[in-house]
Amino acid sequence: MVRGVINLTMTPKEVVIRAIRFQSPGRLPRNLAPEYGSDFAFAGMSRSPDLRPGAGIDEWGCVWENIGVSKHGEVKDFPLKDWSGWDKLQIPDIRDPARWEDLDGARDGATDKFLLAYGVSLYERVHFVRGLENTWADTLNNPDELGKLIDILVEMNLYAIERFAQAGADGYYFCDDWGLQKGLMISPRSWRAIWKPRYARVYAAAHEAGLLTFLHSCGDITAILNDLIEVGLDVIQMDQQENMGLELLGERFGGRITFWCPVDIQQTMAHGSIEDIRTYCRRMVKNLGRPEGGFIAQWYSDPAGAGHRPEAIEAMCEEFLSISDERSKGDINP
Repeated sequence: MVRGVINLTMTPKEVVIRAIRFQSPGRLPRNLAPEYGSDFAFAGMSRSPDLRPGAGIDEWGCVWENIGVSKHGEVKDFPLKDWSGWDKLQIPDIRDPARWEDLDGARDGATDKFLLAYGVSLYERVHFVRGLENTWADTLNNPDELGKLIDILVEMNLYAIERFAQAGADGYYFCDDWGLQKGLMISPRSWRAIWKPRYARVYAAAHEAGLLTFLHSCGDITAILNDLIEVGLDVIQMDQQENMGLELLGERFGGRITFWCPVDIQQTMAHGSIEDIRTYCRRMVKNLGRPEGGFIAQWYSDPAGAGHRPEAIEAMCEEFLSISDERSKGDINP
């Protein structure tokens, strides 16, 4: 057991930043179910080019349908079936002033919380527009055309970073699920050739603007997590961990990136006992985090869609708060 002097006067924003920078925040930062509290506030565009409706047609011409009990939708028809249709593709204008009307006052509204801004996905938006199998084939057959579409999204992010930084955001976040249950959707070699330099541009711009970088990516992404760290990713938001293994993630990446996670939403959270969930919380903090930081407690905000019981959510949130309380008292072991 290691004990020390804990600064109890830190704001939520300071707690998050110190955890990400491994500067001993004294408790776990969190974004839990509403009744359990959050250290985060969130900012976005009035209408994002990356809007994902449960059903309907988005600005790119992607046709979305709801997939059932989940609040999320999925693309059933994509607009760029062939590169010959490139000139007809509807490309949203990120600079439209109407997109930024709600940003004024975001910093004041966040008060002393960490303000996290939502950007535009790179991989996911590409396959929403192009289709998943087409996108995979393009990595080999049409890398130049594929690069044109990715670069449009990169430029959207660069502009968004500039606007969010001016508005007082602290971090920049978007979602790109890269993994299958075991392994990456495309070859790591293709990812490094096509996607890695584009992520590097976005993360370099965010850091230059004073923003910490966040990425949601589920599935087995161990093949590229070193690369993401290398190009400047500060926080990885994972809803799954068991398919990769807590011990493996901790041994290979712990102390080098901050993990922002709930209990694995497909396995223990959905099927485990209450005791399993509480035990898993402690294993997560021990393996993924470090005494100085590196772990943020999270919940999954579509519990009905994932089949999460109310008592399971309660157990997870209460256990994370208990671990946090122990740390605030000076015990930095979970």
